[in-house]
Amino acid sequence: QVQLAESGGGSVQAGGSLRLSCVASGFIFSSNCMGWFRQAPGREREGVARINTGAGAGSTDYADSVKGRFTISRDNAKNTVYLQMNSLKPEDTAMYYCAAGRPTYGLCTRNSLRYNTWGQGTQVTVSS
Repeated sequence: QVQLAESGGGSVQAGGSLRLSCVASGFIFSSNCMGWFRQAPGREREGVARINTGAGAGSTDYADSVKGRFTISRDNAKNTVYLQMNSLKPEDTAMYYCAAGRPTYGLCTRNSLRYNTWGQGTQVTVSS
């Protein structure tokens, strides 16, 4: 029963904000890298953001397209990872997925191949 469950998607006007949540169950959440990915129709899956495991400084990494607008965070006590999305643009429209994976040599990445557990996705639609 290793599962991730996203929520918080919806429709918003350009310039607005949304906060996505992803609740994990069935594994040791704090030992996993957590990432947010998105995929728009006809486009490749994109690694939006990642956050390191619960141990350490909590470093994060973002795609250039969202840097300065999106913030990933995690609450290990709640087994939850968040994606705060501000200043949304129409090009942010996509299905958003959270994912869990193990670090390699202590490092987490935004490479989707490094993640082995995926949520069902939550739709984000940004209108102009």
